[in-house]
Amino acid sequence: MIDLVHISKTYTRGFLRKQKTVAISNVSLSIRKGETLGLVGESGSGKTTLGRIALRLIEPSSGTVRFDGVDLTALSRPALRQYRQRMQILFQDPDTSLNPRMTIHDCVAEPFRVWRLAGSREIEDRVPALLEQVGLQPDLAARYPFEISGGQKQRVALARVLALDPEFIVADEPTAALDLSVQAQVLSLLREIQRKRNLTLLFISHDLQVIGRMSDTVAVLHEGMIVEQGITPEVLRHPQDPYTARMIAAARESEAWFGKGT
Repeated sequence: MIDLVHISKTYTRGFLRKQKTVAISNVSLSIRKGETLGLVGESGSGKTTLGRIALRLIEPSSGTVRFDGVDLTALSRPALRQYRQRMQILFQDPDTSLNPRMTIHDCVAEPFRVWRLAGSREIEDRVPALLEQVGLQPDLAARYPFEISGGQKQRVALARVLALDPEFIVADEPTAALDLSVQAQVLSLLREIQRKRNLTLLFISHDLQVIGRMSDTVAVLHEGMIVEQGITPEVLRHPQDPYTARMIAAARESEAWFGKGT
């Protein structure tokens, strides 16, 4: 469903003396419909940049992004708009994606209104249903984001993403800011929703334990380049690249290793 072909991204800064920074270098990835590719790497490796390029929120310097066989990089902005509903992003911090001045109801209802997908009466039915799908009580709809917990806010953000019935979601470190117990609940919820809706996911994380739990295939990003990719259990048990091996060794030392159940 998603193909990134020879993607590169270079940022230029400075006025008189321009400096170039290579964020992504010749990266190619494919994600089949209904599957999850885990993109793992340390901070600054280019994970978020690549995820946003996949949605064409950031323009690549070179390369091609194909969605369901369509070359998104060749489309004009108006032509791209018809694909926006089918591709969504779940951000790391819901505090930055939820308007603190809007009630939970209005946050979830906003996509319906922006895209003119439903009238007021239908919205009143669909918002509570979406909240229930993400494990929230409909009576939370009258509250504001600052009145609920971090885990609840991330569920609200997920409900808003699901309002548009997308086929592909970029999940950019969606549980990194949550406590471990809440993180496990949100991950389980995301997997269940993916199964029910046959969603395709690009799941971005620096946490190998989360990647091991969530992804069917994994790509390891280091300094803007893919150094290893393959089926998740195989890569995590038998890494071929020294960088991947160091990441796994560090994970083994810092916490209970997930490999036994992978």
